[in-house]
Amino acid sequence: MTRLFLIILLWMVSFFTNVFAQSSQNFSLSGTIDSGNTNQIEINLFNSENKLVKTELADQNGKFSFNDLTSGNYNLKINKSGTEVYQSQVSVNENTTLPSISLNEKSIEAVTITKVKPYIERQDGKMILNVENSIASTGNSAFEVLEKAPGVNIDSNDNISMRGKANLLVQIDGKNTPMTGTDLANYLRGIPSSTVEKIEFITNPSSKYDASGTSIINIRLKKDQRKGTNGSLSTSLGTGKYVKNNNSFSINHRNKKVNLFANYSFAYREFYNKLTLDRNFYENETFQNAYVQNNFLKMNFRNHIAKVGMDYYANDKNVLGFSVGLVSNRFDPTSNNDTQILNQNYQPDGTFNTKSNNRDHWKNASLNFNHKYKIDSLGSELTTDLDYINYANTSLQNFNTRNFDNNGNLSPSSPTNPNPYILKGDLDGNLNIYSLKSDLIKVFKKNWKLETGLKTSFVKADNDLQFFDASSGTSVIDNSKTNHFIYEENINAVYGNVIKNWEKFKVNFGLRMENTNVTGNQLTTNQINKKNYTQLFPSAVFSYDVDDKNSVELNFSRRITRPNYRQLNPFKFYLDPTTYQAGNPNLDPQTTMNYEFTYSLSNKYFATLSYSKTNKNITDVLMPIIEDGKTVVVQTNENLSSASYYGLNLIAPVKVTKWWEMNNSANFYYGSYTGNISDTNIKNQGNFTFDLNSINSFKIGNGFSAELSGNYKAKEVYAYMYLKPMWSVNIGAQKKFKNNSTLKFSFNDIFFKSNPEARNIYSGYAENFIVRRDTRMATLSYTYNFGSGKSGQARKTGGADDLKHRAGNG
Repeated sequence: MTRLFLIILLWMVSFFTNVFAQSSQNFSLSGTIDSGNTNQIEINLFNSENKLVKTELADQNGKFSFNDLTSGNYNLKINKSGTEVYQSQVSVNENTTLPSISLNEKSIEAVTITKVKPYIERQDGKMILNVENSIASTGNSAFEVLEKAPGVNIDSNDNISMRGKANLLVQIDGKNTPMTGTDLANYLRGIPSSTVEKIEFITNPSSKYDASGTSIINIRLKKDQRKGTNGSLSTSLGTGKYVKNNNSFSINHRNKKVNLFANYSFAYREFYNKLTLDRNFYENETFQNAYVQNNFLKMNFRNHIAKVGMDYYANDKNVLGFSVGLVSNRFDPTSNNDTQILNQNYQPDGTFNTKSNNRDHWKNASLNFNHKYKIDSLGSELTTDLDYINYANTSLQNFNTRNFDNNGNLSPSSPTNPNPYILKGDLDGNLNIYSLKSDLIKVFKKNWKLETGLKTSFVKADNDLQFFDASSGTSVIDNSKTNHFIYEENINAVYGNVIKNWEKFKVNFGLRMENTNVTGNQLTTNQINKKNYTQLFPSAVFSYDVDDKNSVELNFSRRITRPNYRQLNPFKFYLDPTTYQAGNPNLDPQTTMNYEFTYSLSNKYFATLSYSKTNKNITDVLMPIIEDGKTVVVQTNENLSSASYYGLNLIAPVKVTKWWEMNNSANFYYGSYTGNISDTNIKNQGNFTFDLNSINSFKIGNGFSAELSGNYKAKEVYAYMYLKPMWSVNIGAQKKFKNNSTLKFSFNDIFFKSNPEARNIYSGYAENFIVRRDTRMATLSYTYNFGSGKSGQARKTGGADDLKHRAGNG
């Protein structure tokens, strides 16, 4: 393994050294203006920082051309007789010829003309996965796309970490998802990848963003703002061990005054989670007993997602909008858990079997009103968003446990230890979120800009969980497991950013203040916990253009991760006779300082050095305890003293030939953890690790293209967990037809090697686990696009971009 690591490391160093050493390729941008009179038509090209790059005049035939351009995003502005009559956003990644531009319309029309974007790119401090351009993502869910994303790890409990940092904030269209762990994973499994445009990884957000989470993962869904009537229809059918079907439909109609949009998706997906556990218990380093468990969970999703909305362009300065979203997700998980008990001599001492059969229904309704006021022609604007969101879930749970002796006979039953033991659960959860935010952008002359805003949110979560012992044939409430928890939270925030641009230098100073008020009320035990605190979150960005090809950026920010609702709930959530979850009402929020330095070559190749330090790091832990004379494992959360992170991220696309393009990325990082949990002290425990990702795109011709991708994640030490390496290889092909439709085929995780294996080690407990999921899957999909295709000016609609991330049960 060491030799493999050295070979890969040397190859990557050599590869990226050669890439960064090569000179950047220059491209041309040309077009034709359709106008009755081409005299006095001036075309200006600005870079993404709105700096003038070049100016050209149209010839007598309306033609113009810009040469020697580096790849990147540009703004194209056309003046006719001294008046601006047209503007567009253009992405240049190769020699580009624009469609004919008509200046016959009276109003300015902003369009976006882009070549196919690479799967991985970096823009404005974000790493972006352009999911809609990936063949391998065909037929997947948003969760499965994240599983294969560079630098992302997902453990056996579905907790998501990125580059060694956990406690992330996951958003959908800038709105925080009110779930974590398995609840969040199940929600993301219901979102088809066909509805996802891109995923943004924001490792160091500015003060304009909500301060929650060590970093932000923002899943952007597809939107269509083109003029006229446009839409798309997509369907896919895939199979691994079980069948998966995704369907989506979207439609958009826009004229000068109104933009109407609607989309709907339905997903039926069956998947499994096979978990093998080897649990060993010790006392004074002497082996006591063990559980060898095999748990097989099967789940089927029937997920409906719908959204409708409208933007009304009242006049040149005011835009009003609203949107309504609905989500319904039904799933019926069934599981079978076989456990063998080993005694002090590591000999069999009986077995037990637990079968579960549950019925779950998650519902989500959201309502947004928004207003945008254009203050002046410099770009100053005031935006306001009002949101109401409701999450509701019901769950009917049934557990049946039978104990057997070494000969396989059913063990005797007693009043205190019934056999079989039948437990039934009835869970009702309800979460209401109210959010109001307003943002002001004021642009001044001489490249000064002020961004400021405020936000207030109110959250109330009510989770009522009742368990009944039905072993006797009559359901009797079990007060030791029944639980009613109410959580209330109010967060008030205000921020300000000052931005100044010089010719080559740009600075952005920001400060955010958040006031948090939290009350957790455990009605079953009359336990009330309150916390109130106010904290400051500074941020800063310094960027410098060394020349036309080279630039550097230095930034830092302070972040906070508040415990989610389930983590604070002190009661027990039954999993099996040997395992339960319990929250920690004394859990403190963690705070993180993030620092990044980025070097960019031609806005195409990127190298980012990162460092972060987290205090009171919230960590998932396993604690063995003795309960009713039996050894059980409690899954809970504790605060580690600190966690440090050092990282190097590289992005390097390569055009090998005219028909072969590579998009490569690599993350090298070291995580270090210090603290004492479950009587186990660690100090600066961690390791140097890395992950590699390469996506190869092939243009075959006649509308055909293909894709070959692979990733490798090396072994990692995360606090008390030792993760083994994982890797995967994926292939895909597609055919684009002249009727604006596309047929895709993908085969993911061909060798079935992308599932986690790990070992948890504590002073009195050691656990080995292996997870197998339905990752090897073949999928066929078809997409048909229809409409007029006239581009319109994109406008961001919706906006409670700070919904609550910490809703445990929801």
